[in-house]
Amino acid sequence: MSEKRVRVCRLIRPANPQGRVNIYSHLTRITTTFGLAMVATAINKFLGWRVVIIDEENYRGPRDKDGLPNHEVLQQEEPADVVGFYCGLTSTIERVWKLADFYKKQGVITLAGSWHAHYCPEETLRHNIDLVLHGDADLAIAKVFANINENRPLHEGVGGVSFLDNCQTRHILPNLQDAGQIADCDDKRLETLENRLTCEQMTCRPYPDFGLLQYAKIKLYPIGRIQGCSMKCKFCTVKGGVRFANASWLFGAIDWLVKTRGAKNFFLVDDRSEEDLPGTLEFFKMVAERYGRRLNFVVQMRLEAARKTELLAIMKKAGVRTVCIGLESPISEELKAMKKGVTADSMLELLAIWRKHMHVHGMFIFGFPVPGLEKPVSVSERVAIYKRFIKKAKLDYVQVLQIVPLPGSELYSEFKKDGKLYPFCDAPWNKHDGNFVLVKPDEGVNLQELQDAHIKIMAWFYSPLRFYQMVCRTLIYPIAWILRCRESWRSGWGREIIRWLGHRVAKRWQQAGEGEKHIENLTKHS
Repeated sequence: MSEKRVRVCRLIRPANPQGRVNIYSHLTRITTTFGLAMVATAINKFLGWRVVIIDEENYRGPRDKDGLPNHEVLQQEEPADVVGFYCGLTSTIERVWKLADFYKKQGVITLAGSWHAHYCPEETLRHNIDLVLHGDADLAIAKVFANINENRPLHEGVGGVSFLDNCQTRHILPNLQDAGQIADCDDKRLETLENRLTCEQMTCRPYPDFGLLQYAKIKLYPIGRIQGCSMKCKFCTVKGGVRFANASWLFGAIDWLVKTRGAKNFFLVDDRSEEDLPGTLEFFKMVAERYGRRLNFVVQMRLEAARKTELLAIMKKAGVRTVCIGLESPISEELKAMKKGVTADSMLELLAIWRKHMHVHGMFIFGFPVPGLEKPVSVSERVAIYKRFIKKAKLDYVQVLQIVPLPGSELYSEFKKDGKLYPFCDAPWNKHDGNFVLVKPDEGVNLQELQDAHIKIMAWFYSPLRFYQMVCRTLIYPIAWILRCRESWRSGWGREIIRWLGHRVAKRWQQAGEGEKHIENLTKHS
């Protein structure tokens, strides 16, 4: 008598639009998505299914004629019973639709989760998705798979999911007082349709099992303990209360990855690591005591955390080499419109403190709208202001993107209401990656000049001179070795390599001419 086949779940992180490059392109090939790893671990550890993750950005397996992962071959090698899609990036959602179409034809159950699916459940369901899971999938996934095992409807007894019922989208509300209730699309309570793990539940979760990735190579390990953000920025979709696991859980996860996988490089994916300041201090103290500076960390924090002198000191001792900070704009009027609570001058003061301790990666949004501004700032003036600020701030790395009105953000709602968004035929989801003009500018603004602005700043910063600086640093290594300042040398050398890669990315983008094609299309249909 043959053994019963173990059911297989394949979780997929879809590829970015084909041929599209940005300064993170090289990083996506050595890391993956933390949330997907956590969901895969939960299914594999507690539900008795075999789980594999296919990260289409970090992939070294069989490919199709377009150079993308060949899912026909993957399905032949190991047929999946359930496929789950990560929908955290709006720019990749059209790839999700294409893959969902393929898997539905194979008779596979399809699930989707994360921010785009959360805010656009009806659209997602009408593209061959059986069930949308809202918020933290850790709560709902066990019940969904229990329903599959028992051949029950996927949504039965599950809170915080959306599904199609006779071609009508239905949502099961997650709130305790609404348990089991089903809402239609226009129900206002859907705005809070998110499952949320409690801090206690987060601490009890297993450590992420990156061994579940197939055909992948991990060098930069994503890890985190804080979910949610309390800032409520207009352009951001991360909403809801802040939940966090204790510092011991995060340290245990990193200690386990070091011992079992030889991990050395980590990216803390928490939107703001200082949301739970006592826990963050405790975590970095534990790392410093156990490992000193032998591990490398990249973290995301708010600019104002520079005032926490104890935090910066212990972060440096624990091996934090780079902090990513959402600076958003060097123009004070735009910062006020964003409700950032800082001015351009105060940002420079705080950045000077950060740079004494570690490298700073500054992230900007170009051309943020300022209602009622008497004298609008021209595109060329904005570019000049950005360059002056970046030079004064002495940033180590920069990222400048166009405004991306993401579904679910306050900014998206405002633009949609005011008729400022270009129609979907001209600005489809695959253009929502920060590289394209998606919002109708003020009258008199040259579209092509606006489209070129962000890459113009990037090309200026990541100049070809970085190559010669990299060579010079290589030549002075013997001196650094003699003077015993190898760590400082290594840090600077790594920075110049990244800057050189940034130059190549900017050059490739300019040569591809995608920006010109986009503006030509917008002008044609205007």
